[in-house]
Amino acid sequence: MSDIVRPYGDTSGDGMVQVSFTLPIPHDKRAEGAAAQLAAKMGIEPALVVHAKAIGPSYTFFVVYGPVHHLVDLREVAVVEREFAMLSAKEVDSAIKTRLGRPLVVVGACIGTDAHTVGIDAILNVKGFAGEKGLEAYAQLHVVNLGAQVLVPDLVDRALAERADAVLVSQVVTQRDAHLLNTREMAAAFREACPAGEVPLLVVGGPRFDEGAAGALGVDRVFGRGTSPAEVASYLVHALVNEGAAR
Repeated sequence: MSDIVRPYGDTSGDGMVQVSFTLPIPHDKRAEGAAAQLAAKMGIEPALVVHAKAIGPSYTFFVVYGPVHHLVDLREVAVVEREFAMLSAKEVDSAIKTRLGRPLVVVGACIGTDAHTVGIDAILNVKGFAGEKGLEAYAQLHVVNLGAQVLVPDLVDRALAERADAVLVSQVVTQRDAHLLNTREMAAAFREACPAGEVPLLVVGGPRFDEGAAGALGVDRVFGRGTSPAEVASYLVHALVNEGAAR
């Protein structure tokens, strides 16, 4: 397989892509021309406006289709590779019981004004996600799910009261980078409240996070969309049990 690739649409290597966006203008012919112009400035040329729909009186949503001439060099693609083994629920429980000798304590929440619990519930709730049970189903994990719209000071207080080994935070609301601001505030609050070396493992997740930004955000791990409960549980064993970091 070549390291140089182009998008594929109708035929191999044709460079065809489809993008969607909203412009703050009423829907008319001029609006569609503006959408085509924007697409051309993005490198899509010739651009075909395949869908345009008014969103109220002053906005229009567009879908544009057309070719780009950019190439992707796979050798220059940088991603965060999983550095730990995927474990079954039985293996997770066995590792915690054998090496830690007590249940591993996990506190989870959606912080700030974020009221979307789908992400945190998918990881923590016993019902889990896509047929896979959440962390509440693990015998050796003590899970405290605080739910939505939890203030950072309240999260810190509860995590300390529970003697949490790990804190899991889900952030779905991302307008004006709210997920980044909330994460940095949370990380700073834990470091201020905890003695050096006693900060719980800080893990955040959500569809708009960059998995490579953990260091810049002050957390230990960032998980993106599609993360499964088993992946999170395996990471907790890797970071807190296998590496001997749990208190």
